[in-house]
Amino acid sequence: MPFIESEPTLHEYVKQLPKAELHLHLEGSVEAQTIQEIHPELTLHEIQTAMRFSGFAGFLKAYVWVSQRLTTAAAYRIALRRLLESLVSQNVLAVEITLSVGVILWKGQALEAIFEALCQECEAHPAIRVRWIFDAIRQFGAGQAAAVFERAAAYRQAGVVAIGIGGDEERGPAIWFADLYRRAQDAGLCLTAHAGETAGPESVWQAIQIGAQRIGHGIRAVEDVKLMAYLREHQIALEVCPSSNVATAAVRTLEEHPLRRLWEAGVPIVLGTDDPALFATSLCKEYALAAELFNFSREELSRLAANSFRFSFDRLSRELGQHVLPAAGE
Repeated sequence: MPFIESEPTLHEYVKQLPKAELHLHLEGSVEAQTIQEIHPELTLHEIQTAMRFSGFAGFLKAYVWVSQRLTTAAAYRIALRRLLESLVSQNVLAVEITLSVGVILWKGQALEAIFEALCQECEAHPAIRVRWIFDAIRQFGAGQAAAVFERAAAYRQAGVVAIGIGGDEERGPAIWFADLYRRAQDAGLCLTAHAGETAGPESVWQAIQIGAQRIGHGIRAVEDVKLMAYLREHQIALEVCPSSNVATAAVRTLEEHPLRRLWEAGVPIVLGTDDPALFATSLCKEYALAAELFNFSREELSRLAANSFRFSFDRLSRELGQHVLPAAGE
């Protein structure tokens, strides 16, 4: 009797699918168990309580709490080690990790020692290609961001591919950073920005105005037909993170999330996790949600995976995607 190979389950298919992760904050990836590994004097209950939140303001508070537990270069290295182990287990072949350099400088830490430790840890994980995005805090203003972007330019040869701004859109409008973005681009850096997460389409337009080549979240673009057309025509990808958007109350429920509407409008989409430890998610889970809640077919999931390489800021990651997903990337 001939052997008939059964079709993989959805979760098997998603895990086997070669993927890249483009919207991921190192600080937001630190699991409670990893914090306890760094600070054994803390109980899991204490850590989990501090990481529990509701709403966007509560999320920012929890994010800062986690960041403040990363007290040494060694702590950052452990956080990265556990993150890369998780990504490799999900068949993530390339990642652009956002490092909250604005927070590191705010804490008064030595970025040089921290980034050197992170680069050393990357060498121990040859199965995944790691590149970095240095992130400034919008509400801290352009002065603080200038110091972040100067360091990004200095570390270009060490794997920093882009700069970005995160934090509170309302209290830190993108237009404040126009000159800095222009200088960063002149220095050879790519440009991204969190926008259209908690603020409306005008926030995405501002990010585009200052040169953003990808948009972190951008889900409020669904409210503006002209904006969606612009994103489609200019191939500006949205880094969409459904579980994040519900956890921070940017969207009330997963069922109300505009992922499917954006996709059907032809807007380029890349799935991301944002802060997987704080949002109890993983990249495989986000792909599974796309299938289970938003009726993405396996062919569409493959196209999403191809997008994750195609819209990378790293040339070699883009080439890797063409090799591992050639049909979906055509």
